[in-house]
Amino acid sequence: MLAAACLAAVSGRAQTEGELGENGPSEAYEPGNPHPYFGSENPWNRRMFGQRPADLFYKRRGQRQLLALLEGDAEQAANWALVRLAADSADQESWFMLAIARAWQDLPDEAWSAAQHAMHAGLPFERFLSGPRELLQPLAALPEFAALRDQLSPRLIHGPMLGDMGADHAQVWVRTVEASKIEVEAVPLDGRSPVRRARFETTAELDFSGTGRIEGLTPDTAYRYRVFVDGVLSSAGSELNFRTFPSVNTPGIHRLAFGGCAGYTPLHEKIWDTIAASRPDALMMLGDNVYLDLPGEPNDFHRYTYAQRQSRPEFRRLVAGTPVYAIWDDHDAGMDDLWLGPYVDRPAWKQANLDFFLMNWSNPPVQDLAWPGLWHKWRIGAVEVFMLDARSYRTNPYETSKTMLGPVQKRWLLEALRNSTATFKIIASPVNWVLGSKEGSRDTWQGFPEERAELFDFLSAHHIEGVVLLSSDRHRSDVWINEREGDYPLTEFGSGYLTNMHTHDTAPDALFSYNAKNAFGLLIIDTTKADPELTCEIRNIDGEVVFTRVLKRSELAR
Repeated sequence: MLAAACLAAVSGRAQTEGELGENGPSEAYEPGNPHPYFGSENPWNRRMFGQRPADLFYKRRGQRQLLALLEGDAEQAANWALVRLAADSADQESWFMLAIARAWQDLPDEAWSAAQHAMHAGLPFERFLSGPRELLQPLAALPEFAALRDQLSPRLIHGPMLGDMGADHAQVWVRTVEASKIEVEAVPLDGRSPVRRARFETTAELDFSGTGRIEGLTPDTAYRYRVFVDGVLSSAGSELNFRTFPSVNTPGIHRLAFGGCAGYTPLHEKIWDTIAASRPDALMMLGDNVYLDLPGEPNDFHRYTYAQRQSRPEFRRLVAGTPVYAIWDDHDAGMDDLWLGPYVDRPAWKQANLDFFLMNWSNPPVQDLAWPGLWHKWRIGAVEVFMLDARSYRTNPYETSKTMLGPVQKRWLLEALRNSTATFKIIASPVNWVLGSKEGSRDTWQGFPEERAELFDFLSAHHIEGVVLLSSDRHRSDVWINEREGDYPLTEFGSGYLTNMHTHDTAPDALFSYNAKNAFGLLIIDTTKADPELTCEIRNIDGEVVFTRVLKRSELAR
């Protein structure tokens, strides 16, 4: 049942455990070139789904069980689930997987019992509707399941998720039980501005998701909104609210949350409520937003992994009221330490994975349809954010001529920076800018030092002021100083430990480094002051502020 995954035998030089090098399947090697045009610094195999990762990381347990199901071994999936349940009888994911496995084994009573245990342990009923839908059909066909579905009458599975917010528009994403007509109604709370609506559809081709854009909104105005599915008011939330961004260059105080590395871990999912409690105006997801690590055409495995996160009530509460901007990193794009190469149409599954990513977020439109990617920019008042795609057109870092961004994205970034009138310009990368943050690896900007120098030199040559860097990838929170000769240093705030279990050691050379608890970054930007300020706070999962640094705009100039 599993769609073919691009995990063919590794070509190239032999590699010892823990050693970094060039690896890729046979089709990644072109005639006359010993370097794979796409590949990874790590072995090109399924090591992420073995026994040890499943023992160490919650995010891998359900995935391992699911792969067994997709490959037709329901008995193996059930046995692995039972082992987990013997250790933790409240493990929602293993009850969920056991319910599917028992249904495929034609054991309806046991399947329904496992499904009830999953829901009693807190698993949202929507998980049984979100999929993998084909895999869930035997369970969905049970009379007891059908009766409960009819009683609950769910219409909205995931979302609503806000995104691509502006001074006069807002974007809303949803996923429904079946193909549906959606209407979103936005009512201004100022009592003067007009009510606005967006109408769109969800389709099976987009995994029953859809996105609508509400136009003609009033800047810096609070709205209450409602979502109707086929004319019926959704029960997703009784009070859904958003606030439009202020007009361009309007002085104000803005709160922007950011972070990455969010492998599904029920114990840590409360961080989404913690982020919401910090009252952000927007959330930047900087990559490794879920952990796939299965290159190839997106299939039920990919849909399952996204459904874990999108079904969480904490996540749904946050994104229903906070616009989200997302880019991907290696674990989202294919596998760890990945480069996808310079071509639009190769590997054959590249564009399908880009489309799949965009299908699951509420991002602004693709910037260049001839060269699709995830880079984009957005503006809130006098602050502009540039979100980078460091995987789609990254080339092999072991070759002499190499690029992380690719020529199209790099040209877009340089032109956008040169033309920006923002007081603060935030450049968000999924990987570290600083050299030396990931010892021995070419996966961060230290693997592309010439392109990094080109970008930094461009800032100096064009006297571009007010630049601050963001990054993720490392499972900790860091603050780094990127020195530049003859110009102001570029401060880098990194946060890459949203919900993961695994941490990376703290960095002794960083200005600040923290891995004691899951955490996120919060930028508080005040452009109303004579000398505007950008404050970065690192807040842990319990809401404690563990670090604060203030940058004055006057410091970010030559």
